[in-house]
Amino acid sequence: MVIHVSVEKRRSGPLRIRGRGLVEGECRGRLLVTREPISFYGGVDPETGRVVERGHELYGESVAGAILVFPYGKGSTVGSYTLLRLARRGRAPAGIVNLVSEPIVIVGCILGRIPLMDSPSPDPIRLRRLIEGTETRMVVRGGIGVLEVGVGV
Repeated sequence: MVIHVSVEKRRSGPLRIRGRGLVEGECRGRLLVTREPISFYGGVDPETGRVVERGHELYGESVAGAILVFPYGKGSTVGSYTLLRLARRGRAPAGIVNLVSEPIVIVGCILGRIPLMDSPSPDPIRLRRLIEGTETRMVVRGGIGVLEVGVGV
């Protein structure tokens, strides 16, 4: 039933997914969605932005310029600096959406100036098959984050 409502909203305009804004900014990109947590240290190549963790459902995909949606980060605190390296090389995600953000991702987004939100509603991971790859706008301001899925479609 929820999926049907989301489809109807998308036909009449962009689907708006709201959440808690953590790192302010605005971006556009294609949605890249995974059900699996991501480790930026060892899981994402800081030179290319490709997911290199063997067995990960995004293995081989590039996070560069995408609005990356994943449940939470995992791994070493060096992951924060990997996000910064990605940003400096122009290979970082345009924005990040987590179900629950933890300090490694938050610090990395602050350092790399990558917009970040969490606690999204409706859950974009559950809507993954409907929205993945869709051009999306993300705005994070004043503690509120909004994804506008289907912008320009």
